[in-house]
Amino acid sequence: MKAPAFRYHAPRSLGEALELAATLPGARLLAGGQSLLPMLTFRLLAPEHLIDLARVPGLAGIEERDGEVRIGAMTRQREIEFSPVVAQRLPLLAEAIRWVGRRQTRNRGTLGGSLCHLDPAAEQPTVAMAMDARLEIARATGTRTVPMRAFAQDLMTPALEDGEILTAVHFTPWPREHGWGFQEYARRHGDYAIVAVAALLLREPAADAGRGRIVRASVTVGGVASTPQRVAEAEACLIGSTGDATALEAAAEACARVPAMGDAQVPAWYRNRIARTLAARALAQAAERIGALA
Repeated sequence: MKAPAFRYHAPRSLGEALELAATLPGARLLAGGQSLLPMLTFRLLAPEHLIDLARVPGLAGIEERDGEVRIGAMTRQREIEFSPVVAQRLPLLAEAIRWVGRRQTRNRGTLGGSLCHLDPAAEQPTVAMAMDARLEIARATGTRTVPMRAFAQDLMTPALEDGEILTAVHFTPWPREHGWGFQEYARRHGDYAIVAVAALLLREPAADAGRGRIVRASVTVGGVASTPQRVAEAEACLIGSTGDATALEAAAEACARVPAMGDAQVPAWYRNRIARTLAARALAQAAERIGALA
């Protein structure tokens, strides 16, 4: 099939892009196209206008400043994959990005494109939820910042208003001694995950008498519900524990109780079962890595 007819726009500044987004009826933003273009080809979408952000300066790049890592929305996934800043300061993102599609798609796909598409099984929204990312959004009257928990409103429904453009994502790195883990299951390598789990653990310094206790935890499941879900019950099981097998098992069981969506291919009970298995693996991975980067 071929895409329906549309008018193509290639703005050369953020101001021009914002004006087009605010004034053109039925416009869609193109930020890499690894999800949008197939949807156009299959005529799942029929926008009147397509606004390509590839030529807008200032929307790509990775920088660490004031205790944060700022990644421009148009930063290619391939750049994130090989960034030394991401590897050292955001190891969870560095690990998860290698699960995204294949090399060819990562060459063109962008962080902002994935977050705005907001597929519930996509790796980047799951990591952004796990790390409490803050999203920088531009509009004609200025900018606003939205936490990832508020940005992910529903299935493929980001908290973007008409005329707004996601410009950057801010991550606050965890302390270097933290542990991280990411696991997902897909039918084939490179496919969208059926379920994905991201885990982060931070332990207090070990006392002379034994292992330190976990003082901070983040557990997020993707692909189970309509948006990535932080599992507060799992985090509560971990905080205050030593990260022993009993605590990890209880946290994994909590992930299996997240209300799941089902469809003709993957029933809800199956998503819950996979969530438990992957959570156990991701948590074990995170616990083993505590102190690896310190």
